[in-house]
Amino acid sequence: MTMTTDVRQAVTARGLTKVYGQGDAAVHALRGIEVGFATGAFTAIMGPSGSGKSTLMHCLAGLDTVSGGEIHIGDVEITKLTDKQLTLLRRERIGFVFQAFNLLPTLTAEQNIRLPLEIAGRQADQVLFDRVIDTVGLGDRLGHRPTQLSGGQQQRVAVARALISKPQVIFADEPTGNLDSRSGAEVLSFLRRSVRELGQTIVMVTHDPVAASYADRVIFLRDGLLVNELHQPTAQTVLDTLLKLEA
Repeated sequence: MTMTTDVRQAVTARGLTKVYGQGDAAVHALRGIEVGFATGAFTAIMGPSGSGKSTLMHCLAGLDTVSGGEIHIGDVEITKLTDKQLTLLRRERIGFVFQAFNLLPTLTAEQNIRLPLEIAGRQADQVLFDRVIDTVGLGDRLGHRPTQLSGGQQQRVAVARALISKPQVIFADEPTGNLDSRSGAEVLSFLRRSVRELGQTIVMVTHDPVAASYADRVIFLRDGLLVNELHQPTAQTVLDTLLKLEA
């Protein structure tokens, strides 16, 4: 499976391999992945347990080293960066949304959202801040601390925090894993709105066909290989594809 080259890619991987361990104990988690993620698109990564989907995300985001191949975020080849350069790139160009909301309990929602910019010594673009708050629907919750918010509201704070620094790409790792179906649907709707209205690029790992159906495209891994993809997916087409992979 090859990358499409007719649209600008926010993230690309070429010949990506990842091996854990050595000799007979070696585990080949990724086996020559070639994939691109278009700018301004919402892509989901799926596959059976042990398929390599989380490993792929961690490598793409510079959270894990690769055994071979190249990863580019925009025009920067991150596989050649030092640890210090990689830390700076993650701060400047990448947003993260995790299953655990990772909010600081002593800070208000607004302070949590602004925190990455403060750490980087940057001022929030107030127009963007207002648009992000509107997109995730948190206008009446900015003064609340995490314990005063529902799980869905906390995850929306985490999404806003990722959006506010205008990253080239947001990596979302099972972002609805700790949420009930209604709260999960809210968060996924806000992720999709951020792509449509803010031009954000999102790459999401999920095991949930309903969550994946919010994406523009779903790629499927099995045994460290990219084996299929769907465009304009529905929960049913995702589920059917997964069932074939697990057969």
